[in-house]
Amino acid sequence: MKIFKIFLLSILIMNTNSKAQLVINLYENVKSGIPNARPCDEKEVYQNDGLGRVSKVTNPTLTVFLPKVPNPAASSVLICPGGGYGVVAVDHEGYDVAQALNEMGIAAFVLKYRLPNDACMTNKEVVPLMDAQQAMKIVRENASKWKIDAGKIGVMGFSAGGHLASTFGTHFNQSVISNPANVSLRPDFMILIYPVISFKDSITHRGSKGSLIGKNPSPQLVRNFSNEEQVTAQTPPTFLVHAQDDDVVPVANSIKFLEALTRNKVGAEMHVYPKGGHGFGMHNRTTKEDWMRSLTNWLLMNGFLK
Repeated sequence: MKIFKIFLLSILIMNTNSKAQLVINLYENVKSGIPNARPCDEKEVYQNDGLGRVSKVTNPTLTVFLPKVPNPAASSVLICPGGGYGVVAVDHEGYDVAQALNEMGIAAFVLKYRLPNDACMTNKEVVPLMDAQQAMKIVRENASKWKIDAGKIGVMGFSAGGHLASTFGTHFNQSVISNPANVSLRPDFMILIYPVISFKDSITHRGSKGSLIGKNPSPQLVRNFSNEEQVTAQTPPTFLVHAQDDDVVPVANSIKFLEALTRNKVGAEMHVYPKGGHGFGMHNRTTKEDWMRSLTNWLLMNGFLK
């Protein structure tokens, strides 16, 4: 297997609980460059509004967070922040979560994926999935280098990032990237936080749906990206969190996915809060229950953390 050359954009010293942070261009080692890309004048914009969101992403990156003390027996997590496929909430649904996972001894990788844009890419509906698959390929190829277990790499997604993560976890047999070494693209588990799951009009988040597949998609495209319809017995075990009063992404998204997992006998655990709304990140301030602590227990019980 060809060793992936890490292109180091920057090294930032993190807190004492983390090693240095590496930022990798996803397609730096791909001779043909960024796939499905068109020349365009879009320039990335970072909004420091308390949540930390990036818009107009056309150059995808992977940010590596390694725990201070490597734990080769622990799991690793690829994080897909949310943002309705219009922005990427890299801070509170990305970097902050990665540092918290590091404190648990878990390596984390924050994906800044491309945002669908007809002017800057072809077949925009597959572009975020391409980036997620490329990120998983990079992580698995570098597992020994980063002292992680290549067989315990999960994906975590928030909101629209939950849609990307669940697409990744249900379409892993459909490679949309160049993968000559046939590196496994299947995540070993999924962590979905107030996720967009379905593109069916009755329960979807219309902004995410419109951004990814357009305002007038074909029924086939809607079904393909309604991930409750794509669950099989091979779908990874899943941990879900949602609030009943979420008026942005209805809790029915998580419920429908749980029902599909149950029908296919895939292990799952779901936490539903009466309140919390949408976008609470790691901290639902309406309850003393800590879903990150519950996640730790779930990872332990399923052999993904020791």
